[in-house]
Amino acid sequence: MIARLLLVLLALAAIVAGLAFLKYGQIQKEIASFSQPRPDPVVAAVTVESQTWQPTLAAVGTVQAVQGVAVNNQVAGQVKEILFTSGALVRAGELLVRLDDDVDQADLEGLSAAERLSGLKIERNRKLLKDRAVAQGDVDEISAQLDQARAQVKAKQAIIDKKAIRAPFSGQLGIREVNLGQYLAAGSTIVSLQALNPVFVDYALPERHLGELRHGQDARIVVAAYPDRTFNGKIEAISPAIDQGTRNIQIRARFENADLTLKPGMFARVNTLLPSADATLTLPREAITFNPYGDSVYLINEVDGKPQVQRRQVVTGAARGGQVAVLEGLREGDRVVLAGQVKLTNGQGIQIKPDGDDATTTEQAPSS
Repeated sequence: MIARLLLVLLALAAIVAGLAFLKYGQIQKEIASFSQPRPDPVVAAVTVESQTWQPTLAAVGTVQAVQGVAVNNQVAGQVKEILFTSGALVRAGELLVRLDDDVDQADLEGLSAAERLSGLKIERNRKLLKDRAVAQGDVDEISAQLDQARAQVKAKQAIIDKKAIRAPFSGQLGIREVNLGQYLAAGSTIVSLQALNPVFVDYALPERHLGELRHGQDARIVVAAYPDRTFNGKIEAISPAIDQGTRNIQIRARFENADLTLKPGMFARVNTLLPSADATLTLPREAITFNPYGDSVYLINEVDGKPQVQRRQVVTGAARGGQVAVLEGLREGDRVVLAGQVKLTNGQGIQIKPDGDDATTTEQAPSS
């Protein structure tokens, strides 16, 4: 009985020992795999290029009509006719609204009759004056009456003319704000009128740029309604005074607007073009790591025939689309890491993806 128990214990001990040996072998293999060097990370690379950029001064501005008014009436009256539709294009002098002038027309007839009568009196008395049948004073009095009658006719005609409200200049009408039969007090708004071709864009730049600005200088704008379209214009006027509160100088640029795309009040991003600059080193935005303490890139160097990376601080400038100007830290022809920066350290070896491979699959560092 004891011998049988010993045999069972020996068998169990052999099994446990075998399992322990197998586990020990697995652990040794894992330790050996950890001790082996990891393969170099695969990154995408890009070459620093030189481009000729035209420098610009960026600002924000507002689109203004060359002329814009709220058309109103100078004299009170009741709306008799409305001769326009909202949003219509009109020419200067075109009749928009006519106020009721029946009473004024009747008064004008009476004043015209008085004028004719005064004219007849003066002619008759001048003939009598030659024969000394009337005194010179009587002739002068009648002559003054004639002048007064003529002035009254002109005044009444002017009132009648003011009851015919016309477009003061050519442009596009807004939304009608009066109705047929409505009584309008003097100065009531009838409709807005905007001259939209061309238009102005008003904006401001810091006073330090005053020496770079000239009348007729090219300017470009982009508006939110048409983000893919650029409008070209020229500086029309530069304010002769600097704003003491902001130390900015006010600028007005003129833009052709034949299709009436630009509307008064639009927000515009303005770029004032300066003379062409020298060649500028540029990199794609993705190749640069932006940080509060400074921007940097990973420069690729050949060490013993193998590519390695070195973190390099750079000074960046303006951005154009996906490209960023590099002012300091690199030279033309340098190669830097385009994608995969997050897994790199100084002096680390790398594998460079062929140019034909898609770099978007490689892990990239986030920009701050």
